Amino acid sequence: MALQDHSVGTFQVWDYVVFASLFVVSSGIGVFFAVKERKKVSSREFLVGGREMTCGPVALSLTASFMSAVTVIGAPSDVYRFGASYVIFGIAYTFVVILTAELFLPVFYRSGITSTYEYLELRFCKAVRVAATLIYMVQTILYTGVVVYAPALALNQVTKFNLWGSIIATGVVCTFYCTLGGLKAVVWSDAFQMVVMVVGFLTVLVQGSDRSGGIVAVWKTAQAGDRLNVFDFDPSPLRRHTFWTVTIGGMFTWLGIYGVNQSTIQRCISCRTENHARWALYLNLVGLWIILFCAVVSGLIMYAFYSHCDPWTAGYVSAPDQLMPYFVLDILGSFPGLPGLFVACAFSGTLSTVAASINALATVTYEDFVSQCCRDISSRAATWISKALCVVFGVACTSMAVAASSMGAIVQAALSIHGMGGGPMLGLFSLGILFPFINSKGAIGGLMLGTALSFWVGGGAFIHPASPNYTRPLSLSTENCPLLNTTAAAFTPTPLLLSTPDSSERSVLAESWYSMSYLYYSTVGFLATVIGGLLFTLLTGPSKPQEVKPGLIRPVCDLFCFCSEKYRHFCWCGVNHAEEKVDFDAMEFGTAWENYPDQHKITKSTNGKKQSYTLQDEAYTNAAFVPDTSKNVTTGKNIQ
Repeated sequence: MALQDHSVGTFQVWDYVVFASLFVVSSGIGVFFAVKERKKVSSREFLVGGREMTCGPVALSLTASFMSAVTVIGAPSDVYRFGASYVIFGIAYTFVVILTAELFLPVFYRSGITSTYEYLELRFCKAVRVAATLIYMVQTILYTGVVVYAPALALNQVTKFNLWGSIIATGVVCTFYCTLGGLKAVVWSDAFQMVVMVVGFLTVLVQGSDRSGGIVAVWKTAQAGDRLNVFDFDPSPLRRHTFWTVTIGGMFTWLGIYGVNQSTIQRCISCRTENHARWALYLNLVGLWIILFCAVVSGLIMYAFYSHCDPWTAGYVSAPDQLMPYFVLDILGSFPGLPGLFVACAFSGTLSTVAASINALATVTYEDFVSQCCRDISSRAATWISKALCVVFGVACTSMAVAASSMGAIVQAALSIHGMGGGPMLGLFSLGILFPFINSKGAIGGLMLGTALSFWVGGGAFIHPASPNYTRPLSLSTENCPLLNTTAAAFTPTPLLLSTPDSSERSVLAESWYSMSYLYYSTVGFLATVIGGLLFTLLTGPSKPQEVKPGLIRPVCDLFCFCSEKYRHFCWCGVNHAEEKVDFDAMEFGTAWENYPDQHKITKSTNGKKQSYTLQDEAYTNAAFVPDTSKNVTTGKNIQ
């Protein structure tokens, strides 16, 4: 490739117009739903969209929320430095969605909960619910800080786009349309932002491959630079990305994000039927594959374009996460509005993630704390409290962006946070759903052990980063660069490698435990929680079968139709698992519905016998609560 000029363009008027249009449309969606739904004042309508959503917009919303700016900016940079092994996440995504749709979703949807942590009180006790909610809130606020700050900083360094202006604008717009329109505004804004993300990526792919000599030339250059060595079957847990770390570690990390995360489950249970929710997850899987493909190919194109002049090593950018914005301005700078389109693409991911986080935080705070302390809140007051919570968490997430400046590369930082918090949470819900005999003491003990171990390894790795022997970044060349520092060599290692201490100076703990791949943090937390929960339960005595409600558990045998009745009875540990339709009249539906005065679609007659549940078209097998067999049992369709 010819000698490259390191200077790139800057934002022009049309770029600002395109970028501002994203914020205007997103805010407009919030205003639209605020006006459209102004007569529906219940908190249920605000927080879960009245459970009237369909699979299409929910699928787009799920994809946009978790394919954030971390993916748009961070993933191509990761591929540029470490190769295309990032594409193996596609396998992890597949397992994650299948397990979420077939194992976790049926339990949450059929129990009629609004907060996923409400399940923990129904299954165990209130203390477990409160502890899990607090861990989730800390994890989500930390993660949102990374999502807001990192792309804003990268764009600021390259485009001179105002750092704090973009951070504050993101926080204000997300808080605005979350507060006005509730979950429906979040879902439809996410759907719009998902379209913007795909269009932005496609623009980069087309122009980038053209400037790099075509896709065939990109492939050959990437192959020559060892970027296509995808499958590394080294079983060592210390290696950053191998087939096993990405498949196994990535699966546990993303299962903590998808399977039991409030932000995901809240949108799934907002669907009008369980089948809609399941289809939303499977359609979302297609979206995940598309975004992953775009991110990986963008990284390969960027490497081909800079194969003889790495901007990071040459000093044109100060951090790897600035490579993608720099690349976009380099190839699209001469097209008015197109750099703005990519920035809109990156910030679409940010907006969708922040909005989903704010809405989920407001929901768990209202359901798990406010409604438990004040049980006689009117519908109007509940709605206003929910909106106020959106404002509070909007400010908190925006403020947290300040602390994110010291968290390092954004992909690793974001997934590390999810791993440290999500692993123990996944283990806790798995204990409740898969093991009928687990008691409350086992759940609390397992959660404490899992959280302690995952934060120990994650915190230690933050203080003692893994050596390059384990991360193995690939070579980068500057032979065709007009170097900013004329004394620099034509080929230099990356700045991070120069500052890494020699392995002989590191402790045994730093070279082993703290050097574990960041994708295994979630696996460590999950296994420690499950093993700890089983041990504590064996020491304190298992739960009595009659104390466990069938709809709150789903042993593995339920996923396989060929399991014998004898094996099913063994897996259910004595809990009644008779496959029969359950009469909602006969259910003691517990805190899942009775604690919410604003559930206007659920009515009871004065004698407590006749009820109307318009949210449920029919009863489900193994519904959340055991029927009182002393009463007459009828099908859900006969409920008056």
